[in-house]
Amino acid sequence: MPIRLGYKASAEQFGPSELLGYGVLAEEQGFDSVFVSDHLQPWRHDGGHAPAALPWLGALGARTERIVIGTSVLTPTFRYHPAVIAQAFATLGMLYPGRVILGVGSGESLNEVPLGLEWPDGKERFARMKEAITLIKALWADERVDFEGTFYSTDKATIYDRPETPVPLYVGASGPAATRLAGRVADGFITTSGKADSLYRDTLLPALAEGAAKVDRTLDDMDLLMEMKVSFDHDRDAALNDTTYWGALALSPEEKTGVEDPIEMQRLADALPVERAASRWIVSTDPDEHVEKIRHYLDLGFKHLVFHAPGPDQAKFLKLYGAEVLPRLRNLGY
Repeated sequence: MPIRLGYKASAEQFGPSELLGYGVLAEEQGFDSVFVSDHLQPWRHDGGHAPAALPWLGALGARTERIVIGTSVLTPTFRYHPAVIAQAFATLGMLYPGRVILGVGSGESLNEVPLGLEWPDGKERFARMKEAITLIKALWADERVDFEGTFYSTDKATIYDRPETPVPLYVGASGPAATRLAGRVADGFITTSGKADSLYRDTLLPALAEGAAKVDRTLDDMDLLMEMKVSFDHDRDAALNDTTYWGALALSPEEKTGVEDPIEMQRLADALPVERAASRWIVSTDPDEHVEKIRHYLDLGFKHLVFHAPGPDQAKFLKLYGAEVLPRLRNLGY
């Protein structure tokens, strides 16, 4: 399969109608996919947004014709019962056959604790995600599902409207355990760019291959999706300063742990120097420099790249990237 080049719709940064317009524009500019996050709360309070992913994806599917649409990522373990997600994505799969992907992850306390939910340790979050995936797949495959798990149960549950081919399920991960799970049970794997190269080369990809081997698969049997953090503008200062909106992404896990208030997350992020805020982004005015830095991820094996731009003028980004970077990437011959 040739490489796929997508757009990350920043639900934490734009309201639903404006964001929908960007998703439609992404298709018009030649992007192959649009993925959206599913947050109850954004990373920052001032200017923050958090449109719900499920109705938004339904609207995006209705306004577009060919792009693949999906979540990167949704947490099917706390705010949602896995059966609700199984039903919702089966419906989306019926409405837009072959165009829908369910991307799941183990979640963030920022989105769950405000609802009065207790935030468990990583071991339990992983166990919940694993069980949720098992239940979702059972509901997509079987007529009546009696399920009694550690965290979830169903009693003669049926998803009455299911696409003939189940919706592909991707697992988002940044650690080896969840990545091995992706290799065993998922149709695709999602992770994010801008971290140490050793994480991808020495930890995540070997873990993914190990998980796949347990079910007689290889990495070629999966879609490897990388969320690419890119800031592209003909004005370098603008490209650099745009990244400050997303300073929270540069905070370490230790700095973010236990922060469930967007106001406090914003305070921590705004205290960072711009150089650190930009540290996870490809920041350049040169399309060829973008291509060379992106090519590294293609060489690692990630053939589905979803571009996340930090700036407020997303229409400008989509047009510039669609005209100046995407054609160069497609001409590489991957």
